[in-house]
Amino acid sequence: MMFSTQTRNLRNGNVLTLRCALVEDAAMTLDYLRLVSGETDNLTFRPEEFNTTLERQSQVIEEWGGRGGLYLLGLVDGELASVLTFEPRSKSRTAHAGEFGLTVRQSFWGLGIATEMVQALIDWAHGTGRIRKIDLHVRTDNDAAIAVYKKLGFQNEGLITRGMLIDGVFYDFYHMGLHIE
Repeated sequence: MMFSTQTRNLRNGNVLTLRCALVEDAAMTLDYLRLVSGETDNLTFRPEEFNTTLERQSQVIEEWGGRGGLYLLGLVDGELASVLTFEPRSKSRTAHAGEFGLTVRQSFWGLGIATEMVQALIDWAHGTGRIRKIDLHVRTDNDAAIAVYKKLGFQNEGLITRGMLIDGVFYDFYHMGLHIE
């Protein structure tokens, strides 16, 4: 199922426009990912580790939908505020499930963007007729994200210890999941 462009109202009265990424968005998404990777320690990479080229990013966006996934952009007044990617598993016995990743620019935190992005993913998954499970990993100390996921019905399914190492400190992850019925 294709994702149709949508708008959602945010807590501050601004409008969030949700749409699929296009190849023409490659440069914008690269700049965005480099920026957000420096705004939080909740991501698995730092800005200097994000070395994707413009050509590769264009290819990633072009191929994403062909794999049955979703590469969703959240824009506020034309500015990229959030990116959500969902990739289903590739084998026939597990293709009903997939994992998503979500980022929100720090200047847009607290407006409800994460909730709107994940709800859009859930709505899209319902419409596919094939996605029956959505998974994610979240750091156990990321209380704001965990609250969003729980509010939307995700359940804690397990603990992944030592999932991340930052400056000599290990951080654990929760594996969370949502059944799509």
